Formats: sequence, C-alpha cells, structure tokens
Amino acid sequence: MTISQARRYLALCVLLGFTGFAMAQAWPANPIKLVVTFPPGGSTDAAARIVAPKLSERLGQPVVVDNKPGAGGGVGLGMVAKAPADGYTIVLASAGGLTANPSLYKTLSYDPQRDFVPVTGFGASPFVLVAGTELPAKTVKDVIALAKKEPGKLTYASGGNGTAMHLSGELLKSMAGVDIVHVPYKGSGPAVLAAMGNETSLAIADLTTIKPQIQSGRLKVLGVMDKKRSVLAPDMPTLAETGLPGFESSGWFAILAPAGTPPAIVKRLNTELVAVLRSTEVRERFSAAGLEPMPSTPEELSAFMRSETLKWAKVIKDSGAKID
Repeated sequence: MTISQARRYLALCVLLGFTGFAMAQAWPANPIKLVVTFPPGGSTDAAARIVAPKLSERLGQPVVVDNKPGAGGGVGLGMVAKAPADGYTIVLASAGGLTANPSLYKTLSYDPQRDFVPVTGFGASPFVLVAGTELPAKTVKDVIALAKKEPGKLTYASGGNGTAMHLSGELLKSMAGVDIVHVPYKGSGPAVLAAMGNETSLAIADLTTIKPQIQSGRLKVLGVMDKKRSVLAPDMPTLAETGLPGFESSGWFAILAPAGTPPAIVKRLNTELVAVLRSTEVRERFSAAGLEPMPSTPEELSAFMRSETLKWAKVIKDSGAKID
C-alpha cells in the first residue's frame, strides 16, 4: 500500500466512524420494530408486549411488535439478519433459534454468531422434570437408578423432536449415562397429558404449562432443570440438588440487533432494556406470565451464546437428535 492509498483508507475509516457516530446521536428518530419469533398469544409474545410500551416511553419513539414465527425462530431471525443495521429493527429470539438451530438444520438463512450483535438477555422460563404418579421415583437420583436397572424401559415425553425440552432430556441421559426412550408429542400440552396418564414415565415441560397439574397432585416434581431454583417456584429443588450435579437447561430468550449496528445504539438499547427488565412492575408481570427477567450486558450474552452453542452441538451430535 502506497502512502497515498494509506491516507485514503484512513480518511474512509474516519468518515465511516463519524457517520456511525452521527447516526447514533440522532437515533431514534423513527419507530422501532421488535420482531418476535413466536406467534401471538404465548407467554413470550405477552412478555414482548409488556416490554415494548415501557421501552417506547424511555426512547421517545413507538416500539412495534411484529410476530414472525416459523422454523424454530428461523423465519424472524433470517429477516432481521438482512435488515439495515440502523437500530430500527431488533429481534426477540429463543435459545433454540440462537444456539441449537445451527446443528439441527442443514441450511439456515442466518448465522447467529455472524449476523447479529447481542443486546441483552430478555427472560427465562424454567423447565421441570416430572413423573406420572405410578412411577416409583421421588428424585432424579431415583430415576437414574431405575433407568440403570432396566435400560430402555423408562420413557420421557417432550413437545416434539428438536425442541428445547427434547434436547434437555438428551442432555440428562448423557450426563447420567442412562438409556431413557424419547417420545415426541405435538406440543407441551399433550406431552404433559401423557405423563399424567402414565403413558410415559416422565415428561419435560416449562413451568407455566406444568404448574397446574403439579398443584393438583396429578404429577410428581423431580426437579427444576435450571442451575438454580426458580423464583417462580422456590420450593422446587433443582436436578443438581437431587442427584445430577452440574445439570443446567432452561428456555431463555434474548434481544439482538443486526450485525454492524453502531455500538452507541447497541449501548443505548441495552441501557434502556435493562432498566425496563429490572423494574418492579415488569418483574411482577413477567412472573404472572411464567418468566424470569434475564437482563445482561452484550458481552455476557455473547459469551453465554457461544458456550450454549457448543453444549447443544455436542448433545445433538451425540444423540442424533433431528428436527420434525
């Protein structure tokens, strides 16, 4: 590179940096679209609609929820990956879409690591391992003992092949060194009913779906699958406490922006979203929807996504899990 070329390159870098700074200074001057990779009516959609007006108040611009479900979150993520990196389109996506899909799908219209910049964690919905009333087990330690005594006899229900609950079951089997047969159903509701009717030995579902059946005594709780007890059900022990040290799995969600979004805009989004998620009102309304707020820094979310991607890639490869 000649001196003249180097000067032109330096001038271009300065110009691009100034342009990004100017854009961030003027932002937001227009409404912001929050793409939600879930259909309307579910708990995650409800949480997005709790946060959107609060974020709007802090930014001084409307925040419009746009539901784009499909392909395990791939439809919405693929759309936002191609959106302008100007801070006016952000996405609320699940753990599966961000960390498991690259190993489950042969082709994706997006790359979670390359096409996005993390903004903040959003919320988490704890998974619970439950048993039908006829299974002679009170803890996951009991289940492991039964499974080792009669390999392949016990079964667990999930909401479908390739779902987070399915992969959580495969992680459990791998860590415990047991053979428990997976039985996929079309949704968490039917999976829970299968365990209630003792069609399967076990079921894995999110706490919101399963809590009424637990309270009625029609299912036995074997443990929350997260690394710590849930604030939504503090009396429920974790699997790590009751026989499977180190086990950790939950349904979590995060907000990201297209790659190349100016850092100043990402920082502003993070600051305002974290303030909203930490507010007492939002915490209470999330709890009613079965979610725990999960605010984070962009750096924390980025590191968490990388570690989760590696974890689920190994589980998927070792188990041979496929998507429906």
